[in-house]
Amino acid sequence: MKKRPTLFQMPFYVFTGACAILFLYPLIWTGVASVSPRSGTAQATGYGFANYVTLAHYQDGIWRYLGNSAYVSLLAVALTLVISTLGGYAFARFAFPGKNILFMTTLAILMVPYTTLLIPLYVILNAVHLQNSLTGVALVLSMFQLPFATFMMRISFEALPRELDEAALIDGASTFGALWRVLLPGVKPGLITVGLFAFLAAWNDFMAPLILINDTPKLTMPLAIANLRVQVQGVVDYGATEAGVVILALPCCLLFLLLQRHYVRGFMSGALKG
Repeated sequence: MKKRPTLFQMPFYVFTGACAILFLYPLIWTGVASVSPRSGTAQATGYGFANYVTLAHYQDGIWRYLGNSAYVSLLAVALTLVISTLGGYAFARFAFPGKNILFMTTLAILMVPYTTLLIPLYVILNAVHLQNSLTGVALVLSMFQLPFATFMMRISFEALPRELDEAALIDGASTFGALWRVLLPGVKPGLITVGLFAFLAAWNDFMAPLILINDTPKLTMPLAIANLRVQVQGVVDYGATEAGVVILALPCCLLFLLLQRHYVRGFMSGALKG
């Protein structure tokens, strides 16, 4: 049977409940405002989804921009998972000269301001004909996720006993065979955490597509909403903007709710390593 909260636990539940309401309020308010009547918007009278209709028919259509964001996000997630898994496995299981220096150098990238690297990256991508390309944007976004992702995967692999891959090697498995068949199932929470972080960062990123993308049909969803926000003589279309924010937030909220258990376990990986 579940225990009822004691008198001493009540302040904790009240405080956490208040924090939940505080954090959820802006999203709830945005959702309600997107269907509420407001002068100067498509939904001028009554409640309805006219703002969403406006958003759906903006320029090349919302599905085009959602598809662009999905392509960039999924490609960034795939690149981040593959590279960080191999890197984390190497740092956790192999000894080689300069290992710790290389790892600290990788983490040091986190201290470099994000925007300061975009212009050099613009020049590099332009030289390899990937500027103004969704693939180029995905490459840039995955690069910025790799230091944290590699760190997460290293501690996830270190939390697993070495006897697992040693037993697999004795049974005749190759190094990659031991990684694929034995170790990857054990670091599943870490993989989900890294993938979720990479998806959220790529899905919501505004600056990299703004610098690297020139053509309107290649815009990602955040850029499309920013362009929609101010259309005629600087007048802000709040209704369509709020509808766009709701559409942007829904995939993030759903993914987090579905994966939150693995997400927490991923952060706990290695925390109790003896």
